[in-house]
Amino acid sequence: MTLEEPDLDGSTAFITGTTRGIGKEIALALADCGCNIVSTGKTVDDSDSDLEGTIHKTAEECRERGVDSIGIQLDVRDPDNVQSAADEAIEEFGDVDIVINNASAIQIGYVKDIPAKRFDLMTEVNVRGTYLVSRAFLPHLADQDGAWLLSNSPPIEVDRSPGKAAYAWSKMGMSFITLSLAGELDDDDVACNTFWPKTAIKTRATEYFGLGSEEDWREPRILSDTVLQILREDPAEFTGNALLDEEVLGDAGVDDFSSYNCVEGTNPPPMSVEMFETDF
Repeated sequence: MTLEEPDLDGSTAFITGTTRGIGKEIALALADCGCNIVSTGKTVDDSDSDLEGTIHKTAEECRERGVDSIGIQLDVRDPDNVQSAADEAIEEFGDVDIVINNASAIQIGYVKDIPAKRFDLMTEVNVRGTYLVSRAFLPHLADQDGAWLLSNSPPIEVDRSPGKAAYAWSKMGMSFITLSLAGELDDDDVACNTFWPKTAIKTRATEYFGLGSEEDWREPRILSDTVLQILREDPAEFTGNALLDEEVLGDAGVDDFSSYNCVEGTNPPPMSVEMFETDF
């Protein structure tokens, strides 16, 4: 079925981690709906990297869709860098009414296998980064006539996660901050929600860490479609939700998710601890 899209003409979204994968897919999907895009991340030149994609290439692809877009280099761990990026985005576009925390660091493994510096990296990028980016935009979002603060992070439902404790903790920290802000900003019509996939998504991380096989994955498009459906809601009413992609799209009328599968004819399973078990 064809999903109804939000009208985002005149809106501007600040999205972290747009060089590739889920962040880029969301940026392009919003641009297709008329939303101006602030593309942010650390990669500005991929000539010396085996990874394709830069913030500027994503911005260029957004502009090709007829919207305004700029790339801003961003280290979400650095409060001065985050604040200057927020200020630059607001100065460039006047208003930013959508902020999406997507940038994440990932390392899958048991506690004994993950050194402290990798634990610190995930905590700093995922939890601290979400905190800093959200905080930098709070006064501006509160001044908007309805705004959105979204984070790509899971429902806080698991009390233990053997095999991926460090990563799970950092991602749930993103959710905790975002959903806590729903209460703090309840009187300002800033909708704070999280979104998360039910199955593994095909990204560089799933490929690099061997998180299942291609038959277990769905395309990032399922999350960009999920974000579009969230943005169709009234931000004054739709806040404080921890959302799964299948639930959001199911409510929009999708009853067959096979078009999102990476391999035709497969049935990707829900993410499990076993899927994340890998040797390093």
